[in-house]
Amino acid sequence: MKKILILPLFLIFVVMIFGYDNNKIIKKEGTPDDITKQMTVIEVKFYNFAGQNETGVIVVNKKYSEELKKIFSELYTIKYPIEKIVPISEYYWDDDKSMADNNTSCYNYRVVKDSKKLSDHSYGAAIDINPKYNPMIIAGKIYPENGIYDIKNKGTILKNSEIVKIFRKYGWKWGGEYKTLKDYQHFYKDRKR
Repeated sequence: MKKILILPLFLIFVVMIFGYDNNKIIKKEGTPDDITKQMTVIEVKFYNFAGQNETGVIVVNKKYSEELKKIFSELYTIKYPIEKIVPISEYYWDDDKSMADNNTSCYNYRVVKDSKKLSDHSYGAAIDINPKYNPMIIAGKIYPENGIYDIKNKGTILKNSEIVKIFRKYGWKWGGEYKTLKDYQHFYKDRKR
């Protein structure tokens, strides 16, 4: 006897339109279930570097999903350029590959570079915007390795950029203001509040 699999209409829509299965873009092998259960998938409109209207998919903590939708709505209104927004699972959960490809992403269960501490990305409480053109710089070393911080590049973030003001309005902080390093791509929510 053959079994028939009936999928919910929403899941069919997500897979057909965006090609993503929510379980696969949220559940990284080895991620504790209590973390995975906190995540949700949102769609955001944005303008790519060619000035074309696109829709991106972001995995984020449920607590911050409505805020992030509002932030991206405002970024869309000002036509802030973002090269691409795809779940990091498309890069096999490899942050370096995602950054090198200038992909904007939020959730990724991982540790902070060169440490054992879980990143804010592990909790879906941080997002990296255009990381190739807004690299992390530590003691003169640039991440991603192909990163270029040059204000002439589209989507480069400066302290007086409109994007910084928009994220701040919703209580997010910017890694470009760190004292010991600069993480220009990084916006995060203070989870201790």
